[in-house]
Parts: sequence; C-alpha cells; structure tokens
Amino acid sequence: AWQVRGLCGTYNWNQRDEFTTPAGDVETGVAAFANKYRASGDCPVLGPFPLEPCGAFAERRELAEAACAVLHGPAFQ
Repeated sequence: AWQVRGLCGTYNWNQRDEFTTPAGDVETGVAAFANKYRASGDCPVLGPFPLEPCGAFAERRELAEAACAVLHGPAFQ
C-alpha cells in the first residue's frame, strides 16, 4: 500500500490526490495545502505563491532539485 503522504504528496503518480491534507480532504491550491500542515499558530499563514517560483526564488533552485532527486532515487523505487 502507498505509505507516503504529507508535504511530499502521496507519490503514487495520481496528481488528483497530491494535496491530501491530514484530515483526508484534497486542497486545490499549494498555499491552502501547506497551511493545513502548519506546525503551530506561530507559523505565518501562507498567501498565494508566485506563478513562477523558480524565477522568483532562483537561488533555491539547486536545493529544490537536490531535494526532489531524493524522491526519484532508489529509496522510493
């Protein structure tokens, strides 16, 4: 059975359930989804993200690609 869920998604190749929240509902937007995983009230509520996050946060692209590579690596095959 599929055991991955949370901010990394379900990783089952079904894009319709990637934004499944801890309550089991599915959000349609990134910010609403991420807000469901806020650890405490001290964390700021996220607003809408830029349409092109790689352009807006170019300095973090290498870090993001490295993090995604883990999901595509042998541990998740």
